[in-house]
Amino acid sequence: MVAGMPAALDLARDAADVTAQLVDIPSVSGAEKALADVVEEVLRALPHLTVHRDGDAVVARTDLGRAERVVLAGHLDTVPIADNVPSRLDGPRLYGCGTSDMKAGCAVQLRLAAHLTAPNRDITYVFYDNEEVEASRNGLGRLARTRPEWLAGDFAVLMEPTGGVVEGGCQGTLRVRITTDGVRAHSARSWLGDNAIHKAAPILAALDAYEPRVALIDGLEYREGLNAVGIEGGVAGNVIPDACAVTVNFRFAPDRSEADAFAHVQEVFAAAAARGATIELTDTAPGALPGLDRQSAAEFVAAVGGTPRAKVAWTDVARFSALGVPAVNYGPGDPALAHTRGEYVEVAAVLEAEARMRAWLA
Repeated sequence: MVAGMPAALDLARDAADVTAQLVDIPSVSGAEKALADVVEEVLRALPHLTVHRDGDAVVARTDLGRAERVVLAGHLDTVPIADNVPSRLDGPRLYGCGTSDMKAGCAVQLRLAAHLTAPNRDITYVFYDNEEVEASRNGLGRLARTRPEWLAGDFAVLMEPTGGVVEGGCQGTLRVRITTDGVRAHSARSWLGDNAIHKAAPILAALDAYEPRVALIDGLEYREGLNAVGIEGGVAGNVIPDACAVTVNFRFAPDRSEADAFAHVQEVFAAAAARGATIELTDTAPGALPGLDRQSAAEFVAAVGGTPRAKVAWTDVARFSALGVPAVNYGPGDPALAHTRGEYVEVAAVLEAEARMRAWLA
């Protein structure tokens, strides 16, 4: 081993110890190369896997001719280190940057890759870069655009921390900027102007009256939400404003497409639009259907136990859904601890996640 290079991973150790090994190789977003190198090295040493590399994303596959293929995915990167590397074991908890989000999940993937030489389904293991930063840099998104065949499968599990509970699919999200125009004037002579802030009243009234839908999909409840998240307007304390803009975020159930979601938002604010407001779509990301009606998904839920719940947020499972692959979130670790200085994962949770995944795939 070259001096200064990270040590090779020892996958003969248990999943919690492998988590510690991964944490001890810093991999802040954009600087995953060292970790991707050791992951690639250990996977290429396994003769039952075919390994590919794209930038700092590593993909390994079995090709056993099984009737189904599942994809297990996890990101290698972490948020910036906060004096919490190297890892530290304190009783039942392993502390360190990325322990929960999501090097514990990656450790489970690596253990399965090493020890499941003849799984009951073909498996694709995906380790990718730049999840914790802007979507344009996301390694899974890059693979979806340039190497979609590497992500093909019948079912996918994104091993994000979920507290060991299956979280099906994810919500979609979009933002719109609704703008009203007016005419500036001195506030002492307000009749000479046209107050753009006042003209935002129909927008706020529509939000106040809005009743969000609850969608039941594969037995999971997705609660939608339409909310103002920002408002801009005003020039000075003695000026009638000539412009006002309300930013609205719509979190929508995955049975709506992005186009359907935007059309719904336009319908909600039709009265404001009829009075001259403009509605501009500024950001959008699709949701992901859970696919719990699939046999693979049902068997997965039975193997890992617990009662599935909806993912009431957006995650990278949406990228699989866009490729036609139903996906769920499942992994050890508490998502509430992600990105915190005191981030940790329960050792027992990591071992349990591996045992349950192994029971499903062996």
